[in-house]
Amino acid sequence: MNIRIVSALAVAALALAACSGKAPPKPAHGNFTAQVWPLPAEAGSMAPDLVRTPDGRILLSWINRREGRRNVFQFSSYTEADGWQSQPRTIAIGNSLAASAANTPHLLATRDGALWAQWLQTRPDGGGHDADVVLARSRDGGMSWAQMTRVNDDSAPAEHGFAALWPTGDDSIGMAWLDGRKPADAEAAQAGHEATMPADGHDAHAMAGMQHGDEDAGASTQVRVNGFDMNLRRGADVVLDPHSCDCCQISAVITGKGPLLAYRARSAEEVRDIATQRFENGAWSAPKLVHADGWKIQACPVSGPALASQGNDVVVVWYSERDGKPVLQMARSRDAGGSFEAPVTVDTGDAVLGRAAVAFDGQQAWVAWLREETQGQTLYLARYSADLSRQLQKITVAKLGARGMASGYLKLLAGDGMAWLVWTDSVNGVAHLKGTRITR
Repeated sequence: MNIRIVSALAVAALALAACSGKAPPKPAHGNFTAQVWPLPAEAGSMAPDLVRTPDGRILLSWINRREGRRNVFQFSSYTEADGWQSQPRTIAIGNSLAASAANTPHLLATRDGALWAQWLQTRPDGGGHDADVVLARSRDGGMSWAQMTRVNDDSAPAEHGFAALWPTGDDSIGMAWLDGRKPADAEAAQAGHEATMPADGHDAHAMAGMQHGDEDAGASTQVRVNGFDMNLRRGADVVLDPHSCDCCQISAVITGKGPLLAYRARSAEEVRDIATQRFENGAWSAPKLVHADGWKIQACPVSGPALASQGNDVVVVWYSERDGKPVLQMARSRDAGGSFEAPVTVDTGDAVLGRAAVAFDGQQAWVAWLREETQGQTLYLARYSADLSRQLQKITVAKLGARGMASGYLKLLAGDGMAWLVWTDSVNGVAHLKGTRITR
């Protein structure tokens, strides 16, 4: 059955999990502690996203997947003063709503009060691999949603997704995604968009920018961007990179000089290092490597970078392998991503998983990551000084029952002198969302 947008779904949230009553141990260094943060998502929930709204609320979204039921894309709103809203709201529901631990949906709020949601919809005849990127917008707090079913305008049998969203104005957004269509299809789509681009000159359409790279470089995955206005009207697709890694997440932040994207690039020699591009003065910059790791790998590691920013300060965390040794590293830019300083090693060794999250509040950088050893997975959180020169504190947040990709991707926010972290765990083989508040 195809996905249908619903105005509301009366799903009663399960009773919030109670805190254990036993205070977490005081960390050896620093004075922050991790406390259980009960979440309103019921059993079977996975693929979380965590974002702040312009008015300071926290939005948590997730997909609930249970045997014998259709998948449900839901969200809820939180403030420190009032806690969670009484009941989660539903964005979409259907069997074709993809529930992927890697290719996750996203939520965004713009200053006009609208909410934007992106998810993946599988095609009934695609064997589970062919999928389209869906974009929807709500003007009433998530009670109803207007939908654009196919952001990728091609009908090619190909994978699409791993999207990132960012605001381009009070009522418009930009969007980047990985697109698996063949180069010939890409050229036709580019020409078609230029012919049908709306003529209202809306700022969202400035995302057309400049195109870089050689589209004839082979039938590889592209990084594409576009802009969308308050009526879901689009500009012209731009191929930022015609040869990127196939299934590593894209990350996006707003800097003092414009939107900045980070993604895993892919050279003709199969070197897959992290690259960035920034939109400034009406054009996208050429790709720049964060650091020349020289990681050569013949397959996609399903491990994209994570970005955080405040003004022109940007922090990026990513996984790589240097000389065959797994390493999780972090680097800072002081010029809105124009250049990055030498990376700092967060963790190393075969147990390090490549799914990290980062946050930056101007005073310190926060990074969360997973390790998987014989006894299972462990979730860690560390604080670093703003210049990344010192690790201020390291906390063991949780021991997980999940193995491998079942733990999905971490989501981390920081602000107001604290941080919030969410992840997916497994309890008796059933996915559960877990959360922690890190406070003084």
